[in-house]
Amino acid sequence: MAKIRITLVKSPIDRPPNQKRTLKALGLTKLNTSVEKEATVQIIGMVHTVKHMVTSVEI
Repeated sequence: MAKIRITLVKSPIDRPPNQKRTLKALGLTKLNTSVEKEATVQIIGMVHTVKHMVTSVEI
């Protein structure tokens, strides 16, 4: 299965609680941190929820 690298580029301050929980579930807590995840349907959906705060690259 493919992997994606997700990087937090905007602050979650002043965002709805569901977006903050999504970032925490992805493992993104500080700006400019990156995580590598398997590109499952669930992970892609989570990235889509916070797409305005993260960048994602397929690796």
